[in-house]
Amino acid sequence: MTVLVDTRDDFTLENFRRVAVDGESVEIGPVARRAMAEARAAFVSLLDADRTAFFYGITTRAGLEVTVTIPPEDQLAFARSFSGRSGRGFGGGFLDERVVRGIVFARLADFVEGNAKVRPIVAERVAALLDLPLPLVPLDGQVGAGEVLPMRHVTMGLSDLELEEGEGMALINGSPASSALLADTALHARHRLSHAEKFFALSIEAIRAPLDAYDEALESLWGDAQETAALRALRGHLASAETENRLGHQAPVSYRIVPRVLGQARRAVEGVERAAAVALRSVTQNPVYVPPDEDHPRGRVLSTGGYHNAAAPAALGMLALAWAELALLAERQVTAMHLSSVSGLPHFLNPRGFEPDSAGGATNLFGWVAGSFVEEARAAAAPTLLPASINDPQNDVSSATFSAYRKERRAAECLDDALAILALVSSQALYVTERRPAPPLEPLLQAVRSLFAPVDGTVVRDQGVEAGRLARVISKGALSGALAFEDLGE
Repeated sequence: MTVLVDTRDDFTLENFRRVAVDGESVEIGPVARRAMAEARAAFVSLLDADRTAFFYGITTRAGLEVTVTIPPEDQLAFARSFSGRSGRGFGGGFLDERVVRGIVFARLADFVEGNAKVRPIVAERVAALLDLPLPLVPLDGQVGAGEVLPMRHVTMGLSDLELEEGEGMALINGSPASSALLADTALHARHRLSHAEKFFALSIEAIRAPLDAYDEALESLWGDAQETAALRALRGHLASAETENRLGHQAPVSYRIVPRVLGQARRAVEGVERAAAVALRSVTQNPVYVPPDEDHPRGRVLSTGGYHNAAAPAALGMLALAWAELALLAERQVTAMHLSSVSGLPHFLNPRGFEPDSAGGATNLFGWVAGSFVEEARAAAAPTLLPASINDPQNDVSSATFSAYRKERRAAECLDDALAILALVSSQALYVTERRPAPPLEPLLQAVRSLFAPVDGTVVRDQGVEAGRLARVISKGALSGALAFEDLGE
């Protein structure tokens, strides 16, 4: 299958998924080719009218050398010097290949309506990168003014492309990396949250929390659409749950505030999805070409800060914060289930006849492990501000998107790990009390037990390895949307 792009309206999250995740190619449509050809001709006419006028990165050098003019006879050679430049970042591992594919896709949004002033052949060559082995793009060392650093890595495969005036800057300027990092996060976020709601529902059943905290009456009392959605999701998982023999007192705070914290997480997910949808179809070039109109028959070239996506770090940061808070709730619930004075469950969730080791408890030490993940998530949720380092007096503010993306990723990983622990401890609580969860949660419980069986003390097990496998399933499911417990391939 191939994604056809003709206008910026074709740059949607669904098309991003098809290209980045499903590996589909991109075809530049006839409308886009015509728009680019017409814009290119108009731009060349504007440039030829006065090749001494200021056009950033075209008639002058770029960055700190912005005041250095380029003689008209050297402007073509300067444009071609941008082809296949090597990247500079290193360290921190590399972006997943799907994200690099997403950057290539997002790059084309600047091209298709002529705002990047490139010829159709340039857009076609960029699209063709998706059919070739893509370069490795490091996660670290990519903080600069705009996204020139990562884009130098992404476009290294265009070293044989003979560029013309203005096309070199069009390859490496703008913010397609921010668009792709946002979109990649958006593809994971709603699935991750949906799975978290299931695991919290399983925990509610495991401790026998009263169902008052999830009652339908709360929807109108709270008056919030996202919290209403969270309440409804939890009630869906708890449908036909037993109403007898639940705790005779109100559950710990971590159980009663789950709908409201999940509601806030839904707001964060919606924020990332909205920011990604806007970014994917935005023109972020600098300089940007505005095609001809009645007042400007040759069009205009504008120097702007469009390449700086200020929404991306903020949206990613809010999501990291949501993940950290959900991880904390999971850890608190794990602790609550192990304390008989709170939960009314057997001490440390030990089955009858269980002989604890020197540390005590069948699954109690997982509370310690969960605490480690919570602290990591909280550290990752620290605000990502504009970097204070100054590259030079011209490029004096840098982008924070890569830093925010790394933090969100780490917070998400920690949440997945905390949810794995919540799941196995919930399973243990149900096992030692010989209870079944609400019918909608039964398949989830059996799936969890296929990877982490209840601890009965009959065999010596590496519980950490088993929990890690469960966490990997949860992480993979955030992208696919399905918790594929049967697919344990690395």
